[in-house]
Amino acid sequence: MRARDKAAVSALRGTLAALDNAEAVPVDGAVPRAAALEASPVGAGATEVARRELSEREMLDVVRAEAAERLEAAAHLTAPAHAARADRLRAEAAVLLRFLDGSGDGAEGA
Repeated sequence: MRARDKAAVSALRGTLAALDNAEAVPVDGAVPRAAALEASPVGAGATEVARRELSEREMLDVVRAEAAERLEAAAHLTAPAHAARADRLRAEAAVLLRFLDGSGDGAEGA
């Protein structure tokens, strides 16, 4: 696997995880966390809720934030010993920015 492919895979995996986290339903603070066993929901999936569906705009915001996070982290890695890590973060950000520009098709490199 080429180094460029590794950066793309890493960037896409991290971004997919961030998108998955963004789809999580917020926990309602009004619901008590501890209750009597008799009051507990029963059955498989009784406590499951549907995940949020992100709009295209929200998905783009997550991807944009992931790219910005990588560029910011790379900017903080100024020591020569961290040059390879900074280069990898910049390569990952470039992959994500390519998708934002519409030139990434998802099939390239991964």
